[in-house]
Amino acid sequence: MDLSLVMSNLLNPPVLFFFLGMSAVLVKSDLEIPPPIPKFFSLYLLIAIGFKGGVELVKSGIGQDVILAITSAILMACIVPIYTFFILRIKLDPYNAAAIAATYGSISAVTFITAGSFLDQLGIASDGYMVAALALMESPAIIIGLVLVKVFAATQNEQDFDWGEVLRESCLNGSVFLLVGSLAIGILTGEHGAQVLKPFIEDMFYGALTFFLLDMGLVAAKRIQDLQKAGVFLIAFAIFTPVVNAGLGLAIAKVIQMSPGDALLFAVLCASASYIAVPAAMRLTVPEANPSLYISTALAVTFPFNIIFGIPLYQYGVNLFWS
Repeated sequence: MDLSLVMSNLLNPPVLFFFLGMSAVLVKSDLEIPPPIPKFFSLYLLIAIGFKGGVELVKSGIGQDVILAITSAILMACIVPIYTFFILRIKLDPYNAAAIAATYGSISAVTFITAGSFLDQLGIASDGYMVAALALMESPAIIIGLVLVKVFAATQNEQDFDWGEVLRESCLNGSVFLLVGSLAIGILTGEHGAQVLKPFIEDMFYGALTFFLLDMGLVAAKRIQDLQKAGVFLIAFAIFTPVVNAGLGLAIAKVIQMSPGDALLFAVLCASASYIAVPAAMRLTVPEANPSLYISTALAVTFPFNIIFGIPLYQYGVNLFWS
C-alpha cells in the first residue's frame, strides 16, 4: 500500500483531533466535552451530508447507475449480517452474534464523512447519490439482525417480540429520519437551497467534523477497557471483517462501473460498523445481548481502524482496479 495515502489521511486535521481526544484519555487529562455539544454536532453532520447529497442527486439525476448503486447498498446491508452471524456463532450465543452482525451490516456516517474529506484532499470527485445509499443501509441490517434472533434463539418467546416496534425503530430512528429528511429537502430546494445554506452547510462543515472527531477520540479511548470482555476472537473479527466487506464492495463497484470516488465511498459504507443507530435498536429489542461487546468492537476497534488504515487501504484498492 502507498504510504503517502496513509500519511495524507493521518495528516487530515479532523483525524489528528481524533488522536488528540484518544491521547487525552490515555494520559488521564481532565479534558471533557459536555454531552449536549457532541449531540448537536452529530445532528449537524447528518443535516449537512444529507442536504448536500440531495443537491448533488438533483444535479446527477436518478439514472441506471444510481439505481444499481442503491440496490447494491441495500443488498450488502442484508448479506453482511447473515454471513457474519454464522462466523460469530463459533464463539457467541445467538443474541450477541445477531447484535454484532447487525452492527457490522449497518454503517458509520462519520467514517463516510471522513472518507469524503479524504477524497477532497486527493481532489477526487464523488456523486451525491452515495448519501442515499448511506441512508438506506441502516434499516435492513437492523431487521436482518432481529430476524436472525427470531430464527436461531430457540428460547425467545413470541410475546416478547413486537415487530411493529422493530420496524418503527429501524425505519424511524432519529439519525435515519434526519438523514433521509435532509436528503429530501436538498432534492426539493436544489441549487437555490445550496446557495442559501452555503455558510451553514459548507463553511462550518469541517470545523464541526473536527470537533465531533475530537469527542469520538475521547469516547473510543474510554471503550478500550471493554475490549477485555471482547477477547482476541472479536478483536480479530472487528479488524478483518471490514477489510473483507470493503473487498466485496470494491468488486461490486467495479462490476456496476462506479467512478473511483464513488467506489471508495461504497467500500467504506460496506466496511464500517454502526455505533449509534444499531446499538440503540439492539438495546431496545435484544436486551439479552451484551452492549459492551457490540459497541466496543465497532467504536474502539473498527472505527479507529477504518479512520487510520482502512480508508487509505481501500483507496489503494481503487487505484489498483481503476487505474
